[in-house]
Amino acid sequence: MNKIKIPRVTIAALKGGSGKTILTLGLIGAMRQRHLDVVPFKKGPDYIDAGWMANAAKQPCYNLDPFLMSRETILESFFTRTSGKGDIAVIEGNRGLFDGVDEAGTCSTAALARWLGSPVILLIDCTKVTRTAAAMVLGCITLDPDVNIAGVILNHVARSRHETMVTRTIESYTGVRVIGAMPRMKGDPLPMRHLGVTPCEEHPEALDSLEKIAGIVAQTVNLNDLKTIAEQAIPVNIDTQGTHFRNGMRTTASGPGSKRPVIGIIRDQAFQFYYPENIEALEMAGAEIRFLNALEGSFPDDLDGLYIGGGFPETQAPKLSANTAFREGLLSTIENGLPVYAECGGLMYLGNHIIWHDRAYPMVGAINWDFVLGRRPVGHGYSVIEVESCQNPFFPAGTVLQGHEFHYSRPISSQGKEKGCLTCRVIRGHGFDGKMEGIAYKGLFGTYTHIHALECKNWGPSMIRLALTYQEAREKSTIKAPCSLYRPSHGRKGTKKEF
Repeated sequence: MNKIKIPRVTIAALKGGSGKTILTLGLIGAMRQRHLDVVPFKKGPDYIDAGWMANAAKQPCYNLDPFLMSRETILESFFTRTSGKGDIAVIEGNRGLFDGVDEAGTCSTAALARWLGSPVILLIDCTKVTRTAAAMVLGCITLDPDVNIAGVILNHVARSRHETMVTRTIESYTGVRVIGAMPRMKGDPLPMRHLGVTPCEEHPEALDSLEKIAGIVAQTVNLNDLKTIAEQAIPVNIDTQGTHFRNGMRTTASGPGSKRPVIGIIRDQAFQFYYPENIEALEMAGAEIRFLNALEGSFPDDLDGLYIGGGFPETQAPKLSANTAFREGLLSTIENGLPVYAECGGLMYLGNHIIWHDRAYPMVGAINWDFVLGRRPVGHGYSVIEVESCQNPFFPAGTVLQGHEFHYSRPISSQGKEKGCLTCRVIRGHGFDGKMEGIAYKGLFGTYTHIHALECKNWGPSMIRLALTYQEAREKSTIKAPCSLYRPSHGRKGTKKEF
């Protein structure tokens, strides 16, 4: 039986917007300055925080999400990423410590910390607060005694007198040690915009910001105390022996004479939202990965499949629109049946136009929908959709997909020839209109729902199966009708498949 042994801490707070990400980035940077190998994890479906954490740690940041993944998957993923590597693991929570999907706190940061046997460092926003801070900490300890709140870090401390009063009160009433006190910062080192923190890929001074944050944390947090707390984490048994993590990741579609299919992934300033595990799933299933930039150059004509993740195509809309060579090349290959999986921002890119600030920017035009950006979220949170139509090239009818969505855009059907149909029923979330979701056209499937490959195990093999079929047809110059490139399921007999 394997055990999770790596020293580890979970950074949590009483609410979102308390400064967890700033603290986490600073801790990672400050510990790296001490030549520690920090393995970062982000609780929840977040891409942007995870991107900043990966940048700070100089290695991938993996997501751990109790809604998207089972306990077994989370434990095995954590074990796989930390076994025999890393000096300390840092997990950034999300929202408040006990905030989950229901009144029981299901899928909360607290639940994740219990699963991982991880001590919790509780960040307290001390803005206009003194003695009440002790009540906050005491309330967290009382609500769930099984959560190991092992240290407190104060944030937004006004001056030394303020720090002293809050520290003494917390330690006196709760017995939990205060191991740091961060001052109010002048300016925001992580600039915000319409969908939250600016991605590090779009922040021109990302490295300078990370260095600044690391310096502040190194001066205000007792890193020796933090490391001691992390080393006191209790070992956790892992009894899946790797089978749950690997199950379903390999494809059975390749034949003895097949070449590795080339899967393109658009990764640039417009499209950055990719779980490392999703890319790994394609590689484990047999793909050769090629990264593309939709902002410059032409679309290659030798791909066997394409994956377009989420991002902020609206902020790059002028550049995306101006690169007609890439757009037209992609449209041509889609019409020839290229398998394409597109999530959120990638979905928007495949439409006729992105409309932002009252201006319409022409996009690929593979589906007859325009995407209009508003000022408020249209879909935000976890989502569950069920595939109802056999025209979906990636998933058979009856498949239930769990994921998340976060978009300010709403689709508006364009005039013209019908291109594609909605194939999924919305069980939870918003999707296109609160009822339907997941547009399919030839070998293309576009959705607002982001899935995670560790639980959606058939996703990678499905992409490879479609890519190999397309590869064979392309090499034989026999690409004809789109339906020849995949085998749709027939009807909805039997039990639903839940990946």
